[in-house]
Amino acid sequence: MKPIVVVGSINLDLVAVAPRIPRPGETIAGSTFQTFPGGKGANQAVAAARLGAPVSMIGKVGDDDFGLRLKAHLQDCGVNISGVSRVSGPSGIALITIDHHGGNAITVVAGANGEMTPADVDANLAVIRSAGILLTQLEIPLQTIIYLSEVAHRERIPLMLDPAPAQPLPSARFKNVDWLTPNEAEACSLLDDAGQQISQSNMRSVADRLLQLGSRNVILKLGDRGCYLALEDGTRELIPAHAVRAVDTTAAGDAFNGAFAVGLLQGKSAFESATFAAAVAAISVTRSGAQASMPTAAEVEEFFSEKLARNG
Repeated sequence: MKPIVVVGSINLDLVAVAPRIPRPGETIAGSTFQTFPGGKGANQAVAAARLGAPVSMIGKVGDDDFGLRLKAHLQDCGVNISGVSRVSGPSGIALITIDHHGGNAITVVAGANGEMTPADVDANLAVIRSAGILLTQLEIPLQTIIYLSEVAHRERIPLMLDPAPAQPLPSARFKNVDWLTPNEAEACSLLDDAGQQISQSNMRSVADRLLQLGSRNVILKLGDRGCYLALEDGTRELIPAHAVRAVDTTAAGDAFNGAFAVGLLQGKSAFESATFAAAVAAISVTRSGAQASMPTAAEVEEFFSEKLARNG
């Protein structure tokens, strides 16, 4: 299998659990506090590595203690960190509040992630050229992502873009994207439908409008409703989510993306890869933390076996 190469963010997550998400200006008492390695890029890299895939990470951490810890953790998870460099200043962090239903509110401070430039793409071109698929997100500068997409197109490497956190993007920037994987809020943001919702009746139209932006394929990640595939071959299909008790939904979308990439490189169809990725995401929300929640291939196999046994 060719490696998965992730170009993206590496953060330390500072996680507080509280009865509910505070309203603006409100202070409430939390119950627990923990720190976890995170960042959408690193999360997706670890998700894929935990499933047994070869993974390389390209990103930046600071010269603080967080940076040392984050690099060491990626390496311990089996991720190739030759493309992870340290720069002067703080590492990226995410402030996360989780309510007792597993919902979350997240504030991200880019830190070293904001130092990623097109020059870093060029410096790691050999690693990028080795990729079976490239994964990226929006927690590094947009100019770097745009340049990466141009390199991916030139080198004929499939590119998966997770447009998170949500922000306006010029439609021309999607032409080099093979897999666009927004959640509900991100999809609505991309379409300038802020405050709107994706219902059973408008999933297809939302996905079709996203395809018109230029991406070859779209996967709408819809949380406990599952995911909706809109593929260039004309496929339009909702894959239901697996029913589980959510403890922490942080990084569920990252678990999905990493697993979907693994499925594709294992030769699975898009439908099979999405079904597999939905199971990986379901397992992840039953555990606390971002990277700490990512399951192994054996755990996913056990999950499917137990589900089959329950369904007789």
